[in-house]
Amino acid sequence: MPGFSTEGAVWWPFDITERFMVDVFKGYGVPAGDAEVCAEVLITADKRGIDSHGVGRLKPIYIDRIKDGQINPVTKVDLIKEGPTTAVLDANNGMGQVVSKKAMLMAIEKARKYGMGMVVVRNSNHYGIAGYYTGLAADHGMIGFSGTNARPSIAPTFGVENMLGTNPLCFAMPTDEPFHFNIDCATSISQRGKIEVYARQKKDIPPGWVIGADGTTKVDSIAVLDDLVKGTAALTPVGGIGEEGGGHKGYGWATTVEILSSALQQGAFMKSLLGFENGKKVPYKLGHFFMAVNIEAFTDLAAFKKTAGDICRALRNSKKAPGQDRIWTAGEPEWDAWLERKDKGVPLDEVERAQFDQMKAELKLTQYKFPWEA
Repeated sequence: MPGFSTEGAVWWPFDITERFMVDVFKGYGVPAGDAEVCAEVLITADKRGIDSHGVGRLKPIYIDRIKDGQINPVTKVDLIKEGPTTAVLDANNGMGQVVSKKAMLMAIEKARKYGMGMVVVRNSNHYGIAGYYTGLAADHGMIGFSGTNARPSIAPTFGVENMLGTNPLCFAMPTDEPFHFNIDCATSISQRGKIEVYARQKKDIPPGWVIGADGTTKVDSIAVLDDLVKGTAALTPVGGIGEEGGGHKGYGWATTVEILSSALQQGAFMKSLLGFENGKKVPYKLGHFFMAVNIEAFTDLAAFKKTAGDICRALRNSKKAPGQDRIWTAGEPEWDAWLERKDKGVPLDEVERAQFDQMKAELKLTQYKFPWEA
């Protein structure tokens, strides 16, 4: 399955890249243990070939926001409410990865005791790939669900104003194969991180991904990123513009995630998530939800894994369209990416390399020698 272009990239081993990110997070005030969690989530995205949510977001999405006062580097998690199978957490504008890993592990522990567990979070920040958290549940022999709202970028069907976040809805289930069935998708056709990759590579995005205020599609990736911030362009929901391709379905799912990410924990939603107030940068106040379902509360785990694997294998072995030589199931492209990259590391493009240079210089991390340095 095609992914992002790595043409012109410089590869750096995963372990060294992860250590560098840990030191960067620590350098900007994130406690050591929390820094390790944050770096682990980011490097997992790169290991799976999800370059839109990996190391390329270290500086612009986390470090710059810490420096701007939008993220608290020290994550103080308050337990607001708890029952046998449920909990509500307040992240107090701390690191999204830290509170989210804690939340999913709580949901898993509750599911181990009672069959199901659900934990919701308010006042958080970007938590990386949703598939990291659902994968934790699958690692424990459970079904994992997660979703999050985000700063507004999707227009509702028949609208042009960015109202909803990209709002991923993610499910993971263990199989008898080397990888989980793990579907981690935005409820928009694309998401901002993917457009950021196109912009770094100075490439246009495909038509239909973004709609302008005049109702027509926009393709200039650099201009689109600016227009999304200004509110003069919006992402289109899964299914595209209008109802003809089913855009109302993606719009409905995005709204579902928005409600689950805010109403249960009485957190912020839609325009309250812009990160700006009266022209000044403020915390994003994102909300997340996490659910774990204990498979053994329903059936034998090995039997479940085999059935899930049989379903995936039957799909992959079904009749292919003319000119196509392969069918994938969710989680397989990420496994393929890991097999390809495990001995090569992270592909760092020109923009990412410049960001690494800047962070290294600011923090005086002279113990690191980048492969692109003379």
